[in-house]
Amino acid sequence: MTTVATQVPITTIIPILAAIGSRSWQQFKDLEADFVNQHGIEVWQDVFNFQVKPALDRESDRWLLVQWCGEGINWIKDVA
Repeated sequence: MTTVATQVPITTIIPILAAIGSRSWQQFKDLEADFVNQHGIEVWQDVFNFQVKPALDRESDRWLLVQWCGEGINWIKDVA
């Protein structure tokens, strides 16, 4: 993880988690775009991979995956 990613304030990350928690795809995408515009794509990748995604519960992680892939997928089989 980059040094810059470790310096992103928690107050920036909490609204992203809240958008996922409330299942608000548009709000998540808006916050993601704002973050990238302010900090850059590399920092977003680090923050998402090492701070946001590990904090998600199973259902939230699944919801996010469905949103990203939902355009071409009609269903997802739960294998676990």
